[in-house]
Amino acid sequence: MGLLMLDWDDLRYFLALARQGSLSAAAKDLHVAQSTVGRRLASLEASLGVRLLNRTPDGYVPTLAGQSVRDHAERLEAEALALEHVIGGRDLRMAGLVRVTCAETVADHILAQNLATLHLRHPEIMVELIPDPRELSLAMREADISVRLKQPSQHDLVARSIGTIAFGLYASPDYLERHGKPDVQSGCPDHYIITQLEDIQDATQTGWLTDMAPRAHVSMQTRSHESAVSAAVQGGGLACLARFRADREAGVVRLPIPPPVPTAKIWLVVHRDNRQTPRIRAALTHITEGVRQLGPKLYPADAEKEDKHQSVGDSQSG
Repeated sequence: MGLLMLDWDDLRYFLALARQGSLSAAAKDLHVAQSTVGRRLASLEASLGVRLLNRTPDGYVPTLAGQSVRDHAERLEAEALALEHVIGGRDLRMAGLVRVTCAETVADHILAQNLATLHLRHPEIMVELIPDPRELSLAMREADISVRLKQPSQHDLVARSIGTIAFGLYASPDYLERHGKPDVQSGCPDHYIITQLEDIQDATQTGWLTDMAPRAHVSMQTRSHESAVSAAVQGGGLACLARFRADREAGVVRLPIPPPVPTAKIWLVVHRDNRQTPRIRAALTHITEGVRQLGPKLYPADAEKEDKHQSVGDSQSG
């Protein structure tokens, strides 16, 4: 009975800390200050009169009582989410908030311009665009729609490909003047590369770059594609960048290299319980139409020719 009388927010903060194991990680997950997480944990422990988490060198670890509370809290969480999905799926209004999450560059250069016009069709729908390199949870209602650069594997998500992004190898003219054109056949010795960290939404491009330039030095790593563009403009090294972004950047040039050059499919993702909600469906349709209209910019004709040439070469060699 005592558990049902508890503040659900206290339980939510406790769950985040129990799952993440540190105040900083839990605070980042909840988008609050570390002190708020600590205060909520103290409030819950005071309400129950028992310690729930022990602080160890490896992070916060549940006590026996804490594990019991966690089990109960996760069941309550699952039931609350299920109720939200059921009610949300029956919302017939073409109005309300739609939260869309994606990577920073996709938000800045694709979705912002696209979603800015959604209100012309549906004046009562408001969009919250959330650029985040993490995959925000659709099941946990952190977002309603996700635009990702890799296909999700969760069984409760519905995903479809709505476009393709072409990438290329770029460097600044100053960098090339200092280091010369990279010798791809020799692994790019005496060169520097700018890579993206492995926990971003898609690391295929970084893998391609490091495989192509195994003798180059890594000068910088970043979670941000925009930061990689800026670093390349300043002469920081070779970078694998999205062509729709880098081709119009005056500070870098695209280098001719043997195919295949990596691409990334654009995946539109929604929770299966929400895909028929009118306002969410309207946003899905609007995003799909906008991305397909941008198709030639995202995946230029010469990139398509390079891919077809490579496919023919592969089939002949096989």
